[in-house]
Amino acid sequence: MNSVGEAFGYPFRDSGWVGKIAVQGLITIIPIVGWIATAGWLMLTFDNLKAGRQELAPAGFHLARGIGIFAVSIIYSIVLNIPMYILNGMGAASVQVNQANGFNSYYGSPFRALGSLWGLLASLFLDFLLPSLIVLVARNGFGGGFDIGRVWAMATGNMSNSIIGGLVIFIAGIIAALGLVACCIGVFFTIVYAAAINAGVAAWFDRMQAAPAAPPNFGPPSPVSGSGSA
Repeated sequence: MNSVGEAFGYPFRDSGWVGKIAVQGLITIIPIVGWIATAGWLMLTFDNLKAGRQELAPAGFHLARGIGIFAVSIIYSIVLNIPMYILNGMGAASVQVNQANGFNSYYGSPFRALGSLWGLLASLFLDFLLPSLIVLVARNGFGGGFDIGRVWAMATGNMSNSIIGGLVIFIAGIIAALGLVACCIGVFFTIVYAAAINAGVAAWFDRMQAAPAAPPNFGPPSPVSGSGSA
């Protein structure tokens, strides 16, 4: 994966991409089990890309590979969104007071607005961390995702890579949601495509992490003046 932009196009270079995405999309329909399986499919696709094979993983119930990154993502999401839950709870309490006074301003509540803002920021922050989480879970399993120091060091070691990767993952999430337009059922197939994009982003991110740092450029050597003529 030479550039992060390739994450959008490489799935279509696999001659069997239609069948793989279709079958994995059908598996994704199954609550919980299907979601874990697709997380495992993402990790196997990441393995292929890391090995230099731009191939989607075979569709299937890849539960053993998926449970780690699935659980890590869910736990991070819950923890990061705790303030949102609190703010929404405060908004719900405020609407009861408003209803008692003959008003219903829940959706205009500042608590609700702050909760929505926090939810957006938490989602963006998780997207920022996700390339590092995928790489570390692939290397070290479930525990790799909760080695907070290493996660943060990897994510911030090159901020521009994490920001670019997080932005692409955010766009992938929008693409996944577009499947709702196709009578809702299409979302399961766009989710699988988004998972392939995320695998591509993580492979690019991992490659950039492993790339040697450019040597410092001190400029041309200064000319050495002679000691003078005899």
